[in-house]
Amino acid sequence: MGFVRRQAITAALTANAIRPLPGFRAGIPAFFAGWITGELAPHVLGLTVADAAAHAVGPRRNLRGLALAGLSSAGLVYLVQQSRQAVTEAENALVEGLGVDYVEQLDAKPSPADLATPWGRIANPFAFGRAARKAGVEVQRDIPFAPYGKRGLLDVYTSEVTPASGAPVLLQVHGGGWTIGNKDQQGLPLMQHLAARGWVCVAINYRLSPRDPWPAHIVDVKAAIAWIRENIETYGGDPNYIAITGGSAGGHLSALAAVTPNAPEFQPGFEDADTTVQAAVPYYGVYDMAGVTGLPNARLMRDHFLGPRVFKKRFAEQPDIYEQASPLLRITADAPDFFVIHGEHDTLVDVRQARAFVEALRTTSKRTVTYAELPGAQHAFDVFPSIRSQHLVRATERFLNWHWNLWRREQSAPAEVTSAQ
Repeated sequence: MGFVRRQAITAALTANAIRPLPGFRAGIPAFFAGWITGELAPHVLGLTVADAAAHAVGPRRNLRGLALAGLSSAGLVYLVQQSRQAVTEAENALVEGLGVDYVEQLDAKPSPADLATPWGRIANPFAFGRAARKAGVEVQRDIPFAPYGKRGLLDVYTSEVTPASGAPVLLQVHGGGWTIGNKDQQGLPLMQHLAARGWVCVAINYRLSPRDPWPAHIVDVKAAIAWIRENIETYGGDPNYIAITGGSAGGHLSALAAVTPNAPEFQPGFEDADTTVQAAVPYYGVYDMAGVTGLPNARLMRDHFLGPRVFKKRFAEQPDIYEQASPLLRITADAPDFFVIHGEHDTLVDVRQARAFVEALRTTSKRTVTYAELPGAQHAFDVFPSIRSQHLVRATERFLNWHWNLWRREQSAPAEVTSAQ
């Protein structure tokens, strides 16, 4: 019965990963079950096959358990193949958003190895320290940027190939529903990958609710941008070029920071600091804090979580602070280049929020807007290396490499015109 019970649980988890349980209340358990099963599908498949093989012959043979194992295995193979489609989806998104010739602007065109599934890295997805050492990545930890103790610290990622000066900078903002999370828990695959290629990556903590209600979170993100402008040259970074990324609440904060450059309401005491960013890559972010899309997921999150836990004010009392906090409502023609990434099966943040945000960007912004919607992907798919996350790490690198080269050309253009005159 232990074998049958294990296979019944595996079958249920696999079914939820393929088609998550619907509804706001089911969203959190559906997320945890689908996220782990979907991103670790190769590992779950291996364990399922091994378990079935051990019970396929002799007195331990159990037809009911074997049938369940067969169904689970078929579903897990489907999930693996779906994850492998991420490379195609991401590349199609880059071509659509940047143009068919965008690869000509990269330092090097993606090789077959760049587009292949990195099975070696996926085999042990939690070996972050070993992966960093192998890539020559160094981390300088717990550097103060704001006077809030642990919540005012940041880490700087560099490597042996980081130049002495002029390296592009990536700011990583962790998620956790604005209430939990830490700078060394998220974004590690992307930061390690980019640092190994010469980028300077900065991961920050920020104040959390309910102890510190909104807008403390975005104020701290803006303070971190100001700190980078003042200090990143010490670590080899270019203070004039900052890209920002983050997932979930970090995706929201990244997008909001990108569309509200130098907004005084988010910069108390440092209103004159330059908090512009040059590019933004929000992963599965929350874009509608005010519920203006009318999506049930957005309104339920607003009334049952954001109000009592994050804002500490009901929407009916002060709708303006929710509207100020909604990236969807803060877009201007001067918004920077965006690469928006979201999972089709995200049960925590409805993918339709991302679609609405992208549509608004494409309507209003003068810059490029790239959007990758990943079939079968749940929330937080990039927390550890998986098939899907590794493909998106490298797609993000291509986007940022393209943008860094574009930005440098744009910066040199005025000088070239002056020289020609």
